[in-house]
Amino acid sequence: MRSQTMHELAICYGLLDELQAVANDRSARRVYSVVLSIGPLAGVEPAALQQAFTVAAAGTVAEGAELIIDEKRVRLRCDHCGAESEAPHIGHLTCGSCGSWRTSVLEGAELQLTRVELEKTPDDRAADTVQEPRDTPQTH
Repeated sequence: MRSQTMHELAICYGLLDELQAVANDRSARRVYSVVLSIGPLAGVEPAALQQAFTVAAAGTVAEGAELIIDEKRVRLRCDHCGAESEAPHIGHLTCGSCGSWRTSVLEGAELQLTRVELEKTPDDRAADTVQEPRDTPQTH
């Protein structure tokens, strides 16, 4: 389990680089909340990411920030019949309509920074919200 936690910690350091860049771009003093969209095929354990974020954020612009994880489901498009369906689990990526194994993943592999709430001044606690999706760098 230690290597899994180390993986999430490395992801958090990449995320913190992005958060620092967003804060700098917006002249923000600190980050209040962060929303990440994570699919089950991203290879990230949400609970481990939560723990790693708390540790990694200490002493940064995101110290004390709330990490909100939006867990996505796996959605597929069948290359055979064109139907779109949800995969029942990540080990079963077949078409929900015709049963074909020839499918493309539409959603479920992402690890994306989707929202950041910032403090710009001491008097304006929730001064700026950024909702431009950015892919979060993954370090393997």
